[in-house]
Amino acid sequence: MATKGLLGRTETGLRTAFVNGSFVSEDDAKLSVFDRGILHGDAVFETAFAWNGRIFKLDQHLSRIARSLKVVRIELPMSLDELKSTIVEVVRRNELQNAYIKWIVTRGVGNNVLLDPTGLVASVVVFAREYLYLTDPKKARDGITTTLSQTRRTPHESLDPRIKNINYLNLVMARMEAVDGGYDEVLMMDAKGHITEAPGYNVFAVRDGTVHTPARGILEGITRETVLEICDALKIPFLLTDLLPYDLYNADEIFLTSTAGGLIPVRSVDRREVSAGVPGPTFARIRDAYTEMIERGEHGTPVSGRA
Repeated sequence: MATKGLLGRTETGLRTAFVNGSFVSEDDAKLSVFDRGILHGDAVFETAFAWNGRIFKLDQHLSRIARSLKVVRIELPMSLDELKSTIVEVVRRNELQNAYIKWIVTRGVGNNVLLDPTGLVASVVVFAREYLYLTDPKKARDGITTTLSQTRRTPHESLDPRIKNINYLNLVMARMEAVDGGYDEVLMMDAKGHITEAPGYNVFAVRDGTVHTPARGILEGITRETVLEICDALKIPFLLTDLLPYDLYNADEIFLTSTAGGLIPVRSVDRREVSAGVPGPTFARIRDAYTEMIERGEHGTPVSGRA
């Protein structure tokens, strides 16, 4: 096993992760093959990011995973404050100023490999990497091409998408359609044909100066929340509403939001060009305000020193 250096990095240069109470090198960051997260996808997670040494909206991410845990009835084996300190410490030990951070809570391991959820102690994993982009930054500047997926988003009647869970096969299959069709990204709909989200992104459309975003059937994204706060501050009108393909085909501007990559303009949907071009004026105002917010460390939890 690799040993830890002065700041918690391993002497082999491997990153440090946290697994079930211990800080370990990533080579030693392991879960049992009988963990419920592996056997049944029985787990929830969060992703956050640090920029210039501050973790953006960490408390909001912790509140969201607490809501997910409550709904799926997984008991976190530490307090939220302890989890927060652990997340900060993982980023600090990896000496990252700009980081992609992920923590996963599974239902744990038990004697029964079937569906019985009783008598388990949850597993907790936290890791951090250099900041990651879902979309290549150059493509993001020029605007990405998208297509509507034939794979429908799991309906909220089956599994509420507000639960940030690790069951991503639905999204992976949709993403494969984009790759196969030569598009940069795919947009998903629900069973009734309403636009929901893209894999890892929330969706926004601008028409006549008003920002529209789906009201339901989606993950309540932290970056989405931030965009709506910016709209309110800049007095940009917005609506939480149903969107149909027609609305995207006729939108003046379209953009996606994600923890990994921030705000991404869309250049086309199903080869229909977005009319205002990229970047559109409304998107540019929101993006600039978001960038300024991140750069000045607003809503940021500092990583320097111990949590």
